[in-house]
Parts: sequence; C-alpha cells; structure tokens
Amino acid sequence: MFSSVAHLARANPFNAPHLQLVHDGLAGPSSSPAGPPSAPRRPRRLAAAAVEEQYSCDYGSGRFFILCGLGGIISCGTTHTAVVPLDLVKCRMQVDPQKYKGIFNGFSVTLKEDGVRGLAKGWAPTFIGYSMQGLCKFGFYEVFKVLYSNMLGEENAYLWRTSLYLAASASAEFFADIALAPMEAAKVRIQTQPGYANTLRDAAPKMYQEEGLKAFYKGVAPLWMRQIPYTMMKFACFERTVEALYKFVVPKPRSECSKPEQLVVTFVAGYIAGVFCAIVSHPADSVVSVLNKEKGSSASQVLQRLGFRGVWKGLFARIIMIGTLTALQWFIYDSVKVYFRLPRPPPPEMPESLKKKLGLTQ
Repeated sequence: MFSSVAHLARANPFNAPHLQLVHDGLAGPSSSPAGPPSAPRRPRRLAAAAVEEQYSCDYGSGRFFILCGLGGIISCGTTHTAVVPLDLVKCRMQVDPQKYKGIFNGFSVTLKEDGVRGLAKGWAPTFIGYSMQGLCKFGFYEVFKVLYSNMLGEENAYLWRTSLYLAASASAEFFADIALAPMEAAKVRIQTQPGYANTLRDAAPKMYQEEGLKAFYKGVAPLWMRQIPYTMMKFACFERTVEALYKFVVPKPRSECSKPEQLVVTFVAGYIAGVFCAIVSHPADSVVSVLNKEKGSSASQVLQRLGFRGVWKGLFARIIMIGTLTALQWFIYDSVKVYFRLPRPPPPEMPESLKKKLGLTQ
C-alpha cells in the first residue's frame, strides 16, 4: 500500500531543511521562477547533523506512516480524554446558556447536580473517537504531505508550502471526521441530555433504536465544518510558527538544539496554533453540540436559531481547552517521534535549483 508513497518520499523536499523565500528578502519583485512547474528532482539529503542521527526507518516508509498514526492515537486520545470535564461544561454552555451561564458557573451547577463523577461523563466515546481521529489526522497528514509535495515538485513545494500544509491537513481531516462522528454523537448525548444515558454501552443501542445509523452520522457535515478549518489552522499555523520561532526567537540553529529544547519549541508553537484553531472552529462546534442533542434538526436550522452571538457562547472555555490540548498534542506527537527515532525534518529552506535560478549561488 505504501510502496509508491515510499518511493515518492525519497525525492520529497521535506527531507531537507528549507528557509523562507520572499520574506527573507532573497527574491526581488520579478524573482518568481519562469516556465512550467519543475519536475521532481533527484533525492536530496538531510543536513549534516540530521544525517549523523540513526533513524529507525526511512522518511515516508510504511513503518514511518504507521508509527505516525500511533503517535496520533496517543496524542489525541489521551489529551481529549484528560479535558472531558471542561468539554462537558463547554457543551452544556452551548446547548443551555440560560442554565450554564459561564465556565465557573457551569462547573458549579454540574457538581451540584451530578457530583464529581458527573464531570467524567462521556469519557469512553471521547477516548475511542478521538483516538481514531488522531490515527487518521496525523497519519494521513504525513501521507498527503509526501504525495502533494511530490506532485508539485521540489521548487513549487517550497514556494507553496503553506498551501501544501493546508491541503494535506484538510484531506487528512476529511477521513478523520468520518472515524470520529459516531463517538462524537454519543458523547454529546451523554453529556448534554441528563437521564438519557450514563455510558457508551447505554447510549449507542438507544441511539440506533431511535434513529438508526443516521443518529451517528448526521453530525458529520457540521464536523467537517468545525474540524477541517480547525485542522488546517492547526497544522499550517504550527508549521509556520515553528519556522518563525527558529528564525527569530531561538538563539541558535535547530541542528544545535537538544531534543528537550526542540520539544519546548514544539509546545510553544502548538499553543499558539491552538488559540487560532479554537477561534476559527468555534461557531461550527456550537452547531454540532446543539445538533447532536436534538432530534430532527438540521445544521442550518440550528445555526439560524442560535444567531451570531449564540454561536460564540463558550469561546473562552474552548480557547483554554483547545490551546492547551493542541500544545500537548504536538508535544506528545513529537515525543513519540523522538522515542521511536523517526525522521523529524527541520524547517524548510530554499532548494539549490531555485537559488541558481534567482542568481543566489554561483
């Protein structure tokens, strides 16, 4: 399955460090390369520091993609489960803002009604659903990043790298949400409908009996509305923030940073990306929460009823949750790569062929 991807990965520009082009002032107004898109070049090698490191597999190999998927399971499954209490209160604020008037009030009301155990409602569908989502999100992102970069060719993959990150993450999230949708629907029912069900074993059969398979997948379109912009921001913002941090903030090159220092950069970039993720995806998240609670409603009906102000209820709680969650996810994912000694290509730099076209090298 991965043999063709592995073959393409050997010519992938992410195998080498790259730097920014126009922002660095290396190109003038007419410096864009003329002519048709260049064909993929022959394999490039990692920087000297990276070559010396012994990896457990090749970049773009089947083992690489599988272990990246495992990293996604660990990072998403554990982090989303850890913030179940905050997610529960956030969902209740969205579906019943009159009763749950704020994050602190929401916790207080929930504790009075359900006790401490009530804050853990929905942990099972959260863990299962977001583990499956993490597998597809991170695993397929690496697959699509390799495929799309080789479709563009080395030079265009560098010049259009932000668009490449956006396209690869959107493609991965499309499949990730299909895997997530059933468990997300069950989780929202458990968390927002008191007395409906307390466990996944109770909720799933009841939902199927009432609405059939539609009960589990009617929220997939709003999930795409919420998660695809979220994931596009999560990956593209993270990649470019890492690039900016090493260029403007970190006082030494990445190759001279220790693994713990690199992981600190990963965490900071992840938190910055998470704040933007929460903002762009929050309106759709509000629609999903209400839609999965109600029977027979459509996304457009829920959106019309909530109005502009209604879709932003619970944003502060979501920023705290998603910012921390995204930072931890990237930290754990990168740590898994370090543990399994997977290739971790440094930020991109301009290909030699493009430097020659721009007259930057002899």
